[in-house]
Amino acid sequence: MAPHPESGLATTAVPLPAWQAPDDWSPMSETLDRQPGAELSTLPGAAILRRTRSLLYCALGTGFVYSVLSVASKGGCSGGVTGDGGFIDADGRPTEVAPYCVDVTMRPSTIVYLAIAIIVLVAITRVLRRADSEAAAFRMLDRAAILLVAVTAIWLVITHVSFWMIPIDQWDGGSYFPLPFTFGAVDVEISPIRLG
Repeated sequence: MAPHPESGLATTAVPLPAWQAPDDWSPMSETLDRQPGAELSTLPGAAILRRTRSLLYCALGTGFVYSVLSVASKGGCSGGVTGDGGFIDADGRPTEVAPYCVDVTMRPSTIVYLAIAIIVLVAITRVLRRADSEAAAFRMLDRAAILLVAVTAIWLVITHVSFWMIPIDQWDGGSYFPLPFTFGAVDVEISPIRLG
């Protein structure tokens, strides 16, 4: 409030109606002139989009770590090689037939990648269909991230335990290796022992 220049009475500034406003004024001018913060977008739902992006990063990172940690191998031979270049069988007796060796290799399983993708898609679908607030959407996405990490970790432990329990020492040295039930993807290769 400011005193009137003639009467000395206090007056209050009244904004002009839109039809009397200056030509460069518009109802959205104040909003458009305000710069959005660097950390938060003014786009509606931006916070949910960022949390969804974090879920995707978590899924990609979990898949990468699983790819690295789910690779293992072990092997053994049913005989060996003598010092003069001959062969011995599993009982240590000389033989002219090259004994067999078996190599067992564990590799990443497609099931895990499918599980990660399904968890992400189900979480996003639930947010679109059931989330009635931003907090509810956050809970769904966070639980999905925890679930996919837990499922991958549990599967990784189970596959390693079952892989290292494969009884290679009980193999009879034949051309067939009876692979027991094993979680994960396991490849078996049998070949004659190599000299040198």
